[in-house]
Amino acid sequence: MALLTPLPGSVRHGLARISGSLFIQNKTRDCGEQHAYQSGHDLLSSLPLQMMLYFNAFFFPFWIISEIITMELKFGRLSGYYQILLTTSLVILTLVESLRLYIGYVGNLHEKVPELAGFLILTLLIQLPLLLFLLTDNRNLLLPLDLAVHMIYLMFINAEIVISFLVLKTMTRQFALEYYLQQSEILVSKHVPVNRTLLRFQNTTTSIAEQYGSDALMY
Repeated sequence: MALLTPLPGSVRHGLARISGSLFIQNKTRDCGEQHAYQSGHDLLSSLPLQMMLYFNAFFFPFWIISEIITMELKFGRLSGYYQILLTTSLVILTLVESLRLYIGYVGNLHEKVPELAGFLILTLLIQLPLLLFLLTDNRNLLLPLDLAVHMIYLMFINAEIVISFLVLKTMTRQFALEYYLQQSEILVSKHVPVNRTLLRFQNTTTSIAEQYGSDALMY
């Protein structure tokens, strides 16, 4: 059963375009709402990433409870500016984390490039900077419980960044490869002349597909 994506169509197109510009020279065929798998489609979902998301989802409620406890202990000792700053950071982290984990789950499990790209962007641009702020600013009056849960959370985020980047790279190139193959087959079936570059690409697709399939299993 396919899960609904919370991302608007325009956002999905933009994220797919960004992924395509990073990893290939053309857009992927995953820009639409869904894509049909061809026979022989390699499984690109990453088991390590799915495990990280699973354990992260279980850990995050404990992180929230720990932060509520430490906020209660140190809130009165913080300056007014840091009371507002710390509260805002925790609220943003909590709200974004729910969306981040969901689109990461959808993007990885259902092999959707826009959702996986959105997951990576949210992790890099919002969660990681805010967590580093909470972990490194001494004026936050970092308690031992803060340090423990923040370090665990940081390990989750760092691992997810690395794995999701590799999965997104493999997934984007694989979808582009399948798209090129499909277009070349259509041209050949219609007896349309195909340029030499496309023919050379078609002759080497088997080895390339095997290579990317192996890379996907590694991640």
